[in-house]
Amino acid sequence: MVKLSVIVPFYNVQTYAPDTLKSLAANAREDFEFLLVDDCSRDETPEILTRAERELPGARLLRHSQNGGLATARNTGLDEARGEYVTFLDGDDWLAPGYYPQLLSMIEELGCDFVRTDHVQCTARARSVHRVPHGRRGVVMDPREVILPADRSTSVDYAFAWAGMYHRRLLDDGVLHFKDGLRTAEDRPWIWRLHREAKSMAVVGLLGVFYRRGVASSLTQIGDVRQLDFIRAFDQVIEETAQDRAADLLLPKAVRTYCAIISHHLGSIERFEPQVARKLRTMSAAAMKRMPQDVLKEALDSMDVQRASRLRRLRRRPVPAEVAA
Repeated sequence: MVKLSVIVPFYNVQTYAPDTLKSLAANAREDFEFLLVDDCSRDETPEILTRAERELPGARLLRHSQNGGLATARNTGLDEARGEYVTFLDGDDWLAPGYYPQLLSMIEELGCDFVRTDHVQCTARARSVHRVPHGRRGVVMDPREVILPADRSTSVDYAFAWAGMYHRRLLDDGVLHFKDGLRTAEDRPWIWRLHREAKSMAVVGLLGVFYRRGVASSLTQIGDVRQLDFIRAFDQVIEETAQDRAADLLLPKAVRTYCAIISHHLGSIERFEPQVARKLRTMSAAAMKRMPQDVLKEALDSMDVQRASRLRRLRRRPVPAEVAA
C-alpha cells in the first residue's frame, strides 16, 4: 500500500528541476509515490522528467497535452494519487533530506486531517523563515476556529498547499481539489475550503520545504493578464463563504482579505502591462460592487487611511455592465 503521494507539477523549470528531483530522492521510501506532472513544458523539462521516471524510486510521470496551469496540474496528480496521505511540492522548490518521513510521522502521531508547516523562503542567496501565523504547535484543533480574527493574519492567509500534509479522507470527500484553470491565487479558495470543511488540524514546527522566490518564469513575477485570476479565486472564496453556516462571522475576514489583495496589486500597478493595468482597475471595481456592501463598508472602515482611500476611490469607479456581472 502507498503511504504517501507527493504531487509535483513542472512547467519550464529545466534550471531547477534537477535540484527538486534530487531532494525527492533524498525523501524516497518504498511506500512513497512521486507523481511528476509535466504541464506541457516547452524547454528541456520533459527530458529531465523522463529520466527521473526511470531513476527516482516511486516516480510516475503524468503528461499534459496542453498547458493547464498549476491548479489543473495538481488536480491531475490528485486524480492519480493512491496514498493514505497526500502532499504537494512545486517543480522549482526543494526539500531537506528526510523531511517527508518526519512530517508523516508527526501527522500519524497527531491523528488529524491535516498538518501545516513553516517553510524557508529563498530569494537569490537570501534565506528567511516564514511561519504559520498560529502560535500553538503540536496541538490538534478545529480548523474553523483559527480562521479569525478578521483584522489579523491567520492560517487561511498562509495559503501554500505544499506547506503541509493531508489525510486521504479529505481527498475522498472532495476537499483537496483546486478550481481548474486558475493561473494564480489557486491556493486561496483551496485553503478556505480546507479550514471550513476539515474536522481537525495541527501546526508543527518542522522546517524542510525551501520555497524559491524571484524565479523569472513564475507568475508572481509576471505582470500579464494571468495575474488577474486572483479575482476569480477570491470571488470563489466570497461565494462559498457566504453559503457557510457561520457566514456572518467569516465573511468580514474574507472580504477584508480580498480588499487587501486588491490594494496590494493597485499599489504595484506599474509592473503590469498598460492594458492589464486598466483591466485590473475595472475588474477590481466590479469585484467590490459584487461584495456584500455592508460587510465591505465595515472592512474599509477598519483599514488604514492609505489603503481605505485607494479602495474607496476604486469603489466609485464606473463599471461596464458586462464586467459587473
